[in-house]
Amino acid sequence: MSGDSGEIRLRRPTEADHAVLVAQIDEWWGGRVMHQLLPRLWLQHFNGTSWVAEDAAGRQVGFLVGFVSPDRPGEAYIHMVGTSPNHRRSGLGRALYERFFDDMRSRGIRRVSAVTWPGNQGSVRFHRAMGFEPAAGAGTQNLYGTPAYPDYDAEGDDRVVFSREL
Repeated sequence: MSGDSGEIRLRRPTEADHAVLVAQIDEWWGGRVMHQLLPRLWLQHFNGTSWVAEDAAGRQVGFLVGFVSPDRPGEAYIHMVGTSPNHRRSGLGRALYERFFDDMRSRGIRRVSAVTWPGNQGSVRFHRAMGFEPAAGAGTQNLYGTPAYPDYDAEGDDRVVFSREL
């Protein structure tokens, strides 16, 4: 895969990647405080199911943190994904997801889930383009034009719950 800085390489993260990623995450999200969603434990305990993207100079330009559900056989969950604004619309996000999907298929996983805020229309469009479908059952409401659960994580923390068959 190529990006603005040349070739992009996907590799497993290490705990040493944590400081670099959390130093960039808030900037990547336009100043929103997001680094709290990626405590060090994710790169200590889930590095075998997660990915980091780095450019030819070895700079981290993206990541995906996910895991195999211990309580839902055959299901995996994508916890957090981020890409540098300079590498968006280059196929990097898709490459991270596809690598995760391939990895999960090789482990016998049949379904992948993820959540996003319904007001993040870029994320909603991206997940739909990647083949995810939003849950639309009991308890969902049309929020920002998408079926979502109001107060999913806490009061005011609405979420679209996506899933995709592999």
